[in-house]
Amino acid sequence: MDRAQKAELVASLNQVFKDTGVVVVAHYAGLKVADMTALRARMREAGASVRVAKNRLTKLALKGTDVETISDLFEGPTVIAYSNDPVAAPKVAADFAKSNENLVILGGAMGRTSLDIDGVKALAALPSLDELRGKLVGLIASPATRVAQILAAPAGQLARVVGAYADKGEAA
Repeated sequence: MDRAQKAELVASLNQVFKDTGVVVVAHYAGLKVADMTALRARMREAGASVRVAKNRLTKLALKGTDVETISDLFEGPTVIAYSNDPVAAPKVAADFAKSNENLVILGGAMGRTSLDIDGVKALAALPSLDELRGKLVGLIASPATRVAQILAAPAGQLARVVGAYADKGEAA
């Protein structure tokens, strides 16, 4: 990699660190290529990304960003998982780490807040933004449905009473 490519990589990583909602750092020593491909696919499905970069270049890219405090995590073979959704990357990383012992979560950052392993796992336990939106829509729609049912019930009862009187009139 020549100097221009390195500068471009640092600039792109710096932009990633500025734009993302959460960053998770993990060791991936011993992870097979197939496992890394599976991790990338899971991250992509969740709306997150995975990136492997040299630690020295990553530390340069961290300078001037909100997540600069995590630079001490970049020792050894590290992988960076990031997403705009504060739950997506931690959730996928934690789930993948449960099934694959070669992925060891070191920590991360959400905005200016540094996260340790427990912080990343706590974020992973939260519902995603899409799940929260679905629940919110369900809560909002539920009262409207109940109001419609309550308003429709008297009309239905009135129709049954009128129908009963009509049947009674025909029988007489």
